[in-house]
Amino acid sequence: MTADVKFSTGLITFGNQTDRFCGSGYKEDREIKEMFKAASKVKELSGLELVGAQVKKSDDVKLIKKLKDDYGFEIVGITAELFSDPAWGRGSFSSGDPAIRKKAVDEVKKCMDIVKELNGDIVNIWPGQDGYDYIFQSDYIRSWEYIIEGIRECAKYRQDVKLSIEYKPKEPRTHSFIGTIGKTISLLDRINKKNTGVTIDVGHALYAYENIAESVSLCKLHGKELFLLHLNDNYRYWDDDMMVGSVHILEYIELIYWLMKTEYNGWYSLDIFPYRENGIRSAEESIEWLKSMIDAVEKMDKSEVEEIIDNGDATMSTRMLRKIFFKK
Repeated sequence: MTADVKFSTGLITFGNQTDRFCGSGYKEDREIKEMFKAASKVKELSGLELVGAQVKKSDDVKLIKKLKDDYGFEIVGITAELFSDPAWGRGSFSSGDPAIRKKAVDEVKKCMDIVKELNGDIVNIWPGQDGYDYIFQSDYIRSWEYIIEGIRECAKYRQDVKLSIEYKPKEPRTHSFIGTIGKTISLLDRINKKNTGVTIDVGHALYAYENIAESVSLCKLHGKELFLLHLNDNYRYWDDDMMVGSVHILEYIELIYWLMKTEYNGWYSLDIFPYRENGIRSAEESIEWLKSMIDAVEKMDKSEVEEIIDNGDATMSTRMLRKIFFKK
């Protein structure tokens, strides 16, 4: 199976990441050309994800089209820019201002057109500013109705583009409306459009205290297609966007098992922020970890795994996992 897995990453992996303590970032800023060149040095990387800010002008699209062809990359998708513009400060889809809601819909529609021009088919929707910070700050029912209405309008716009909803418990707001896999499934039920599905960001699921394998399984159970995986790691307290394999190796093993069991065939896409680390090496290490874990799952005796699950015997499951790493 490893030979069939397609690895991608956000182009920003090779740029300069900033945080709220160091607004200038920890590296030098890089032009898009430089980031593509860096990405080309990562073995087995064949796809790249963009963010809306990277395709603001028609010249940006022309440049990216040329660079992707020159380096042989596929553009997996674009994350609509619904989080860094001050206009979204009180919400994008959920804003009480109809002009802001229209701006959010227009942004997604623009990204849908651009992603098709770049031969991709996914627009990732992470409405980071759609939430609240204080009690009695939001009309929850009205806000959710606005979100449903806005994303449904976008889904109707182009049936040939997938809209993938990425949930996250918090940040930049203290409470995000679309914060868990359950809320995401509920939202998709209400939108009721075939070209809408789920992006599971492992880091977001971890600090929502979800078991990622269960989250994948719930998509399958409820008939919601898992369009995209964002792969990274953290310590469950914050969205650290660390390299894959940094912390939750055992949970990754179970995740990969259930990805195989539910027949996920989409991209294995890195969403890492190597603030201080070398971006090329961080991407390479993450891919090597993924390959190693995929190989380990492939070698597992599937009938033994199913028997252990059926019996619910934790001592047998830990024994099985220990043998993967230590052969004893």
